[in-house]
Amino acid sequence: MFLGGMGTMMLEFAASRLLGNVFGTSNLVWAVIIGLILVYLTLGNWLGGKWADASPKLETLGFILACAGLSTGVLPLIARPILRISAEAFDALNIGLLAGTFTSVILLLIIPVTLLGTVTPFALRLAIKTSENSGRVSGALSAISTLGSFIGTFLTVLVLIPFIGTYRTFLFTASILLLIALGVFWARKKYKHLLIFGLVWLAVIALAIIGIRGFDKATAGLIYEKESAYNYIQVLEYGEFRFLRLNEGQGMHSIYNPNQYFYGGPWSQVLVGPFFNPDAKLEDVKRIALIGLAAGTSARQASVALPNARVDGIEIDAEIVEIGREFFGMDLPNLQVIVGDGRWEMEKLPGTYELISVDAYRPPYIPAHMVTLEFFTMLEQKLTSNGVIAINIGRGGNDRSLINALAATVSKVFPKVFVVDLPDSYNSVMFAAKNPAAGWENLSVNRDSMNYAPEDKENLLYSAISLALEGKSSAVVDGAVFTDDLAPIEYITNRMVLKYLVTEEMELP
Repeated sequence: MFLGGMGTMMLEFAASRLLGNVFGTSNLVWAVIIGLILVYLTLGNWLGGKWADASPKLETLGFILACAGLSTGVLPLIARPILRISAEAFDALNIGLLAGTFTSVILLLIIPVTLLGTVTPFALRLAIKTSENSGRVSGALSAISTLGSFIGTFLTVLVLIPFIGTYRTFLFTASILLLIALGVFWARKKYKHLLIFGLVWLAVIALAIIGIRGFDKATAGLIYEKESAYNYIQVLEYGEFRFLRLNEGQGMHSIYNPNQYFYGGPWSQVLVGPFFNPDAKLEDVKRIALIGLAAGTSARQASVALPNARVDGIEIDAEIVEIGREFFGMDLPNLQVIVGDGRWEMEKLPGTYELISVDAYRPPYIPAHMVTLEFFTMLEQKLTSNGVIAINIGRGGNDRSLINALAATVSKVFPKVFVVDLPDSYNSVMFAAKNPAAGWENLSVNRDSMNYAPEDKENLLYSAISLALEGKSSAVVDGAVFTDDLAPIEYITNRMVLKYLVTEEMELP
């Protein structure tokens, strides 16, 4: 019962990461995984009851666990080539092939999960001897199973996947299931089964030690990949440029060239924020907070364009921070890195800021607690009187529903809201200013009259402001307001992504 509960949760989380590497970790993917696993467990419960009545023997339960272990160990070997095809299909947005490969991997889970589902009714059939103690025994076994589920969840998420990877997590789960089955066969003197599944167990152990060679994805330019508790991480290199990709890989989260700072993307655009204020100067920007630091592109640009500013960068994934330092030049003297949830860490930081950047959105991965009235009210309180927030937002072609929804919420807190559409991308940057005198005309005047930092040899800030002026746009602000109690962000992002997949061909931001 303990192993049944533990193994089920280990399979569920390992499967979510297996699929998340290619298809992402949106609530749609999670809904499919959890929903189908529940269906498989239901099937297993029904089958286990019939099986237990037909053969109420401990060695039969051992055989079930052994088969569950065998199918768990085989699953990643079969799934890996299918997922490599899926990755190529996702890069090309081949929807038919994506659907087929996704379905294939989901169907592979039916055997091990269904077999684990048989454990509960089988164990109850063996353990309950009389009706007098049936309630006590079933309660105890249910508690044991739940404890196994608890341990399996945290063991997989916090230890196994970050330290040994998804494929070895499957093999570790398989080895545990096989080991307990071998103990049953030994106790019951089933030496034939002991020999056969003993050899299987040794093969699983050997495969876990040797590992599965090669990258998970055959992506051009791939020089590094890593699994963390939060993401599947890739570093790509093309010439002098490096890019950070996460999960399914639609979109670049950071960019780095040791000899270049301005890339024309959203990273430098967030630095424009303070200059919507009248008579703004470089030296006015003393503190910047970046919620969603990633590998530090915006922080690196700020160190050149705004050299007097101290930057507090918040990133939830510690592995991305280490990758930023190793591959993206994120060893910056003006940068303080804080690992944790953006809202939680931002609320704890003392003092006020001239600029707060929120770069933690990308459809369909938008944390609901960072789109609400309460969140933006907290940010407003963290700003100086001339403070500005900058929000990097993805949009789907002509679908501006996400921008409009956020503008409706932000405008309840800030007197001025501005939107910039970046050319040749599906990114927009929304600025919200605390000073009612902030405006587009100030941005133009400040650009033309500013004395730029001597370190800014590429005119990074000048170019970023010019790009903002060229991309001047607007948003509808009369929509529903998101709150901590009600923020249906998933409805908007899921609808936007599905519409995009049907009607668009460009890469998501």
